[in-house]
Amino acid sequence: MKSRRRLHIVSFVMFGAVIIAACSQDKTASDNEDVAIDGNGSANSTQPEETIAPNTVDPISEPTDSGPVLLAPEDPPRGAEQQFSTDFSIHTIPYADILSGGPPKDGIPSIDEPKFINVPEADEWLKDLEPVTVFQEGGDTRIYPLQVLIWHEIVNDIVGGRAVAVTFCPLCNTTIIFDASVEGMNLDFGTTGRLRFSNLLMYDRQTETWWQQATGEAVIGELTGTQLTFLPALIIGWKEAMDTFPDAQVLSRDTGYSRDYGRNPYVGYDNVQRSPFLYVGPSTPGQLPSMARVTTVDLNGEAVAYPNDVLASEIVVNDNIGGQGVVVIWQPGLASALDSSDLASGQDVGANAVFLREIDGQELTFVLEGGRIIDEQTRSEWNVLGQAISGDLEGKQLAAVVKVDHFWFSWAAFRPDTRVYQP
Repeated sequence: MKSRRRLHIVSFVMFGAVIIAACSQDKTASDNEDVAIDGNGSANSTQPEETIAPNTVDPISEPTDSGPVLLAPEDPPRGAEQQFSTDFSIHTIPYADILSGGPPKDGIPSIDEPKFINVPEADEWLKDLEPVTVFQEGGDTRIYPLQVLIWHEIVNDIVGGRAVAVTFCPLCNTTIIFDASVEGMNLDFGTTGRLRFSNLLMYDRQTETWWQQATGEAVIGELTGTQLTFLPALIIGWKEAMDTFPDAQVLSRDTGYSRDYGRNPYVGYDNVQRSPFLYVGPSTPGQLPSMARVTTVDLNGEAVAYPNDVLASEIVVNDNIGGQGVVVIWQPGLASALDSSDLASGQDVGANAVFLREIDGQELTFVLEGGRIIDEQTRSEWNVLGQAISGDLEGKQLAAVVKVDHFWFSWAAFRPDTRVYQP
């Protein structure tokens, strides 16, 4: 027992070294050979037609007039005062919750001047099941490959005139897009090099306020208590994105940084038998394994988590959240970004999306028949994008509900009141 526990600890120390090596190369350095950790903890060396833009439902409310509940002053995280001009006297989280992730401030460099290429150009290096996130605003469609995001964690962009922050925390498996406009300012974000509950702590460069990526809340500094607005982030495989959005702009690998794009520096991390890395926080509720994949929705004050294995079994789920009818649709065809050393070759974990079930004043009930998703009321057929592709409602678009994919430990740390869906 002692030798097994020691191996577990050693593998986590090695995994920490991977994160530092993977994320702190300087801007002009050539790629070095990196060490990856496989699922057993061993070290290995590795070298169409115009689409319908979804309507959206924003579940995030603005801060109350009473303001945030501040904690008593305490010593800031070690070394933070030397790196940041943040007002550390203002904070809503205990500084004891904050751990160093290894790299310093901006050691994982955000992409601040993103370059884009067209879909045919991107198809030369993206593979069919490779995970990408899609965002649409004002007729402007952008695709952000996770093979780039995994090395940078934040892309600051302007899409359809809206300032956005496209973020990815590999340790929590959270891809979240935020409206980056706050109090009339367009914020741009960087990485602090710190974690809370294994989750990315970002900072904005305008006020150096610190923000929790999982919740979008400012937790330290001038803007503490301010809430970023979540925007719908569609996560699908590259082939589906390419076929559905042929005129989109795709984030280029020409970032100004030397990284081994296409390789996953977190090999085997999403093994459900693992424990989360650098997690110090509340005990994870035992309904699910800590590393179980869940799709989460917070709507009208109610939080629900849909286990990925349940969705893969059910394909379509009708539910009610916060008094509103929703449907969750799942389909295969999306590789895990955190499994194989070749990011595009990860296990197929499937893609999903969440929509309101009401359209034109009528609430629909969806069922799976012969491999097709049909609504019982009109017998129209629907796809994972919430589009009616045949039947009486052909051409209609369901309103998208903001959802975020998490590992269970990550979501439960912030929303322990969550209802876990079971059929």
